[in-house]
Amino acid sequence: MLTKKDIRFALDEIGKMYPDAHCELTHENPFELLIAVVLSAQCTDALVNKVTKDLFQKYKNPEDYLNVPLEELQNDIKSIGLYRNKSKNIRKLCETLIEQYGGEVPSTKAELEKLAGVGRKTANVVASVAFGEPAIAVDTHVERVSKRLGICRWKDSVLEVEKTLMKKIPRDEWSQTHHRLIFFGRYHCKARSPECEVCPLLDICREGQKRMKAKARA
Repeated sequence: MLTKKDIRFALDEIGKMYPDAHCELTHENPFELLIAVVLSAQCTDALVNKVTKDLFQKYKNPEDYLNVPLEELQNDIKSIGLYRNKSKNIRKLCETLIEQYGGEVPSTKAELEKLAGVGRKTANVVASVAFGEPAIAVDTHVERVSKRLGICRWKDSVLEVEKTLMKKIPRDEWSQTHHRLIFFGRYHCKARSPECEVCPLLDICREGQKRMKAKARA
């Protein structure tokens, strides 16, 4: 496991690599972000952005999603995985937004998690990006990087990873670190072909050192 000093070094180096890391889901307001994050489950941001380019021209508010037949909405997002479930959840959450929040997206994680199709990760992303609430949303990239580096344990659940990161990273750096870890995992410490040879964290990375030794023996 990384020491406090090593974690600080890792965060600083990743910060140098991706100082401008940000949410890559295209959106213009909290409602569009909410829809985009719901659509992004088990799907790439690039594909979501491709779909929402037309989707957000057609659907501007919660009422718009309820004013069309379910089949029409399903057809509009058909290229995205799990589109049937996602379309049903989008309609349900739109109903809740209208009935309980005057059509506006609630700003707290607790309220967001009550919406259909919105789990802890989605709530963290929306609360952080749209409303500036410090949060660390653990997606596959954040989980992979945290475990490879040894910030977290291999056996940790997603919730345990989130709690560990929240404990070991200063609160005012949570949201920024979340985006930087995603960029680091998406573009450098990739699932199948991590760039260990040119990684500034190789000296403190248990997984990277293991991979390099294996490559040297091959």
